[in-house]
Parts: sequence; C-alpha cells; structure tokens
Amino acid sequence: QVQLVESGGGLVQPGGSLRLSCAASGSTFSRYTMRWYRQAPGKERELVATITATGSVPTYTDIVQGRFTISRNNAKNAMYLQMNNLKPEDTALYYCNAVHSVTFRSYWGQGTQVTVSS
Repeated sequence: QVQLVESGGGLVQPGGSLRLSCAASGSTFSRYTMRWYRQAPGKERELVATITATGSVPTYTDIVQGRFTISRNNAKNAMYLQMNNLKPEDTALYYCNAVHSVTFRSYWGQGTQVTVSS
C-alpha cells in the first residue's frame, strides 16, 4: 500500500498562488493514477484534477481549468498542484488520492488546508 502526505497549503490573498505537494511512500508510485480532491466546509468532496501514471493526460474540473496545473515526478514519488489566480471559492481542505492501476485500491492523504482571503 501507499502512504500519502500533503503539504504546501496556507493562507493566500485572492489572485495569489500556492503549490501543493503530495509525497508518496511504501509502494511503486508509477503504478498509481493520482488525483487532487478538495472539500469545503459544508460541501461534498469534489475532484479537482487527475494525472495518469505516466503523467501524459492531465484532466481538470471546469472551475479550475486554466488556473491549476497538476504534475508528478515519478522519480521523486511526488505529485504537485500549482494553483494560480486563486479565488475565495477555492478555499478548502485539499486531499491527495492514489488509485492502483491493477487492484484499483484507493488511498488518501490527511489533507492540507488552503484558505483564500483578503
């Protein structure tokens, strides 16, 4: 199984940027499709972005398209989310998720808080 630890969250003003990181350990990172999810207070968890095992086909939810960029470095067992032009509605707890390409078992990190406020 894989262990996931997110970092990089914080407080930022509207229009600012943050880069989230997800560090993976305990398994072969390149065998996992990776995703970022987020959950705002009182709302359901929603998918933000997905990147395949090879990193060749990133996809985004419409509301972050053009502002967020997902990437991964399989040599470093890490995934990233570059978030630009942040808006107050991006405020949420951001989670890293890994799904094994063969077993489809799903793993979660503990989350990192992003707060966008002036």
